[in-house]
Amino acid sequence: MNRMITALAALGLMAGAAQAETLRFAYASNATATKEAMAKFGELVKEKSGGDVTVQFFPDSQLGGERELVEMVQGGMLDMTKVSGGLMESFAPVYGVFSMPYLFDSEAHFYAAMDDADIMEPIYQATAKQGMVGLTYYNSGARSFYTSKVPIKSVADLKGLKIRVMQSPTSIEMVKELGASPIAMGQGEVYTSIQQGVLDGAENNEYALTVARHGEVAKYYSYDMHSRIPDIVLISTATLNKLSEKDRAAVIAAAKESTEYQKQLWDTAIEAEKKKAQDEFGVQFFYPDVAEFQKAVQPMYEALKAEPAKYAVYEKIRALAGE
Repeated sequence: MNRMITALAALGLMAGAAQAETLRFAYASNATATKEAMAKFGELVKEKSGGDVTVQFFPDSQLGGERELVEMVQGGMLDMTKVSGGLMESFAPVYGVFSMPYLFDSEAHFYAAMDDADIMEPIYQATAKQGMVGLTYYNSGARSFYTSKVPIKSVADLKGLKIRVMQSPTSIEMVKELGASPIAMGQGEVYTSIQQGVLDGAENNEYALTVARHGEVAKYYSYDMHSRIPDIVLISTATLNKLSEKDRAAVIAAAKESTEYQKQLWDTAIEAEKKKAQDEFGVQFFYPDVAEFQKAVQPMYEALKAEPAKYAVYEKIRALAGE
């Protein structure tokens, strides 16, 4: 609580000193490629607006975790943030479709869906009444399980394990279907929870092993690749509305271009992190039979039919598979 009060006080002082066209953009700890993309966004905004709009960053959870940052955008204390699409399910249920296991067949399928305006614009606008909308997305890689005691070589290996998941009802249900016990918590608590045995593992991309240093306490990473959940860049609707038409267009264009920039960086960066996890942290990588995992979560797709809005998005995404 004290940290939050201090952060808000600092932010208030900075905001008061800044020009009206300075966008306050806060984010939690992130992959290097994503940080570089956000920095590129800042450069592009300044360039495209002719210097009329600049971006002031508050990185690495300085102002709190992802949920706190979303709430700050809602409350007008922040202009922008970048958070996981998994967390966004708590604010707009339609985002839950991205947490559905094995939704995407490949990275190419992921990009095809995420770049489809017919699919994404209604999702970005789903939180408009809450005072914020999505601007663009970033690739956050494929999420897989990593554990501290035993490697996950089959679905049976997950039985009874305590696995950290994001605060996403869909992610929680997926882990249940696979036989483990899901525990929803913020990313900042995971390292200590694994270290102390509160958790047996978690699920995330390879950056969690290195940037968050989870590879120090969880040495087994199993490529079941159950989901590809995008990161979402959010902006306050009040902020968008106060910008001139020219500056608003500059911000929107800069966001889209920063996504293209991140695409160029991601694959090389993730391979470098995997090598670092092996060489510096001693993490072992395993490749279980994905078909077994896909079969285990099929009941989730039957249940999804009872949620027409999400199921319609699912059908549109699946229709792009193989294109």
